[in-house]
Amino acid sequence: MSERTITTNGVDLHVVDEGEGPAVVLAHGFPELAYSWRHQVPALAAAGYRVLAPDQRGYGRSSRPEAIEAYDILDLSGDLVGLLDELGIDRAVFVGHDWGSIVVWQLALLHPARVAGVVGMSVPFVPRPPAPPVQLMRAAFAGSFFYIVYFQEPGVADADLGADPATTMRRLLCGVKVDPSDDAGAGISSQADDGRGFVERLPEPEALPDWLPQADLDHYVEAFTRTGFTGGINWYRNFDRDWELTSHLAGAKVEQPSLFVSGAQDPVLSMSPPSGQDGWLTDHRGDVLVDDAGHWVQQEKPDQVNAALLGFLDALRRDGRSW
Repeated sequence: MSERTITTNGVDLHVVDEGEGPAVVLAHGFPELAYSWRHQVPALAAAGYRVLAPDQRGYGRSSRPEAIEAYDILDLSGDLVGLLDELGIDRAVFVGHDWGSIVVWQLALLHPARVAGVVGMSVPFVPRPPAPPVQLMRAAFAGSFFYIVYFQEPGVADADLGADPATTMRRLLCGVKVDPSDDAGAGISSQADDGRGFVERLPEPEALPDWLPQADLDHYVEAFTRTGFTGGINWYRNFDRDWELTSHLAGAKVEQPSLFVSGAQDPVLSMSPPSGQDGWLTDHRGDVLVDDAGHWVQQEKPDQVNAALLGFLDALRRDGRSW
């Protein structure tokens, strides 16, 4: 796939740039890379779209600013708008997964004229809460371990996840999936705050799943061994700052055509169900829950995800929506 480096918004972004046609920007989550879209890029490009998949700031071969404040939602969304500016593209459909989903939902509110459509994956649109999010999380999970609260203290989670990137990535990629037979719904967010860190709570897989060949895992391990995890963790450290910076968006709804896609066994659904979007997406085209898939849905079930994305994109073109 064609790759390039784009300089914009004060950072260098390493970008996969493939195909010709209306632009589709794929925004990865934590802890991922543009590589997470390796099954989507060729499929969308073959269907007549120009696909842009950056390593977002803090990740991979893109810039990793030192300041925590360099990872707020204005910078993260500004990177994606700047990517369009540098390539002379007016509008795009934005597809985000995990943290990338949060970014593209907010991008639709912050820069509506640049967004032809938005697809959130794994993380649905969440209306603005009444108080700073981490403050609410600390109260809700008092006495329990919650990873977002754990991520707040600079240096702590960074050292935990970075101590052995191979173990971190193996356990994360293989373990973020709810077992339907587990009535207790056990997970790292429901465990006692007993002094253990994040990685120690993740189960060690007996073997890699079919969708994750060793070579793909090795790609992630090499990248995070080189970069560490601080850049991505810093996104979490801006949750409350993002809330303060977007007070003007209180009550705002996503007006662009939208779609939500998730693995049916993604544990995020129990924390943030798609029903929370009701009334906030004015042109919502539906929710797609992919059976037998957990959090890494576009990697676990690429054929189903590609079909959902192409169905959404092609419908926009049939509706006469040009971008």
